[in-house]
Amino acid sequence: MIRECLKIIGTAHVSQNSADEVRAAILEDLPDVVAIELDRGRYQRLMNERNGIVEEDSIHITKIIKENKVGVFLVTTILSYMQNKIGEDVDIKPGSEMIAAVEASEEIGCRLALIDRDINITLQRVLNSMSTWEKLKFLYGIVASVFSSDEEELNIEELKEQSNIDQAMEYFKEISPGAYTALVKERDAYLAKGILGIPEDKVIAVVGAGHREGIINYLDNPETLPSYRELNDMDKKGGIPWLKIILALIPISFVVIFFLAWMNGIHIEGDIVQFVVISMIMGFIGSIVSGSKIQSAIIGGLVAPLTIIHPLLAAGWFSGLAEAKFRRVRKQDINNLGKIESFRDLWNNNIIRILLVVVGTNLGVSIATLVILPSQVFIPLFMKIFGG
Repeated sequence: MIRECLKIIGTAHVSQNSADEVRAAILEDLPDVVAIELDRGRYQRLMNERNGIVEEDSIHITKIIKENKVGVFLVTTILSYMQNKIGEDVDIKPGSEMIAAVEASEEIGCRLALIDRDINITLQRVLNSMSTWEKLKFLYGIVASVFSSDEEELNIEELKEQSNIDQAMEYFKEISPGAYTALVKERDAYLAKGILGIPEDKVIAVVGAGHREGIINYLDNPETLPSYRELNDMDKKGGIPWLKIILALIPISFVVIFFLAWMNGIHIEGDIVQFVVISMIMGFIGSIVSGSKIQSAIIGGLVAPLTIIHPLLAAGWFSGLAEAKFRRVRKQDINNLGKIESFRDLWNNNIIRILLVVVGTNLGVSIATLVILPSQVFIPLFMKIFGG
């Protein structure tokens, strides 16, 4: 790639003007390569949609829960909802500018380069970088936007202006610095490395407007680029995970207290029964309140005592897996997210209901673990052990 022969087009992903601009630039400049902000998976889905290829409609929600990818799936679903909603508002499908780039490259017979990082890696790194508080703020903002009554007309073209981009990026950075780094800055680097790796001379790169300045900065200072290994590593970074340590110590302390009581000759049969009953009731209540079937709530309740003393298990996984058997999730459920206008619409969406069951069951069991069981079982038992 010759830098002087590189053109970077910053686009809005739901803008007809962007699609027209991309097509015109490619047909006029006749580049050797068109590089686009897509990974292989997203590219294939866009091409299938363009060519009328019907993909499998079912979503294997049980596999998602078993592989502990609920967080990534939830974020993917939310982002799909946001893009589809904006696309409906401005009457254009998300990704139209990328399809325009693909079709124009086919017309002139030039090579197409996919330069974005795998979306699953990006979203996992986003989740790994966010604190629990940041995730809650993010979810609150999404829910608030769903039920917002603001009818102000959206001007997509104004969003591509650098001043508006800078303002949006600063706000994003303020809300969650870690997520900003994973979603924006790291991808700026990944896209820049993809462009630098193109051997042909004349290149047009089609990227989101928010990435353009970052890519240019990295191209001007290639020595600052991190390696692909750093950008693709999905292990959590940072200091000591105190929250995880504390959560793991809680069930261990329960077992230790029971063991000490038994060693001291204290009759703990009643305490064990109370532990089991409270755990089961709270797992059942958490599941049923979140809208599960009665069978799912029963399963969530039955496994709750075991999941409390096993820090690597969660009762919500089991109730969610059971719920997924009763509520078949289809890709249409994701598409319907863009049509949600009320709490009833949200409640009737199978994706949301299953995720709510997972979260609700875990919340019920967490209340039992952190509030009810210590005050009703373990503190009194602890006092008996030490003669309090």
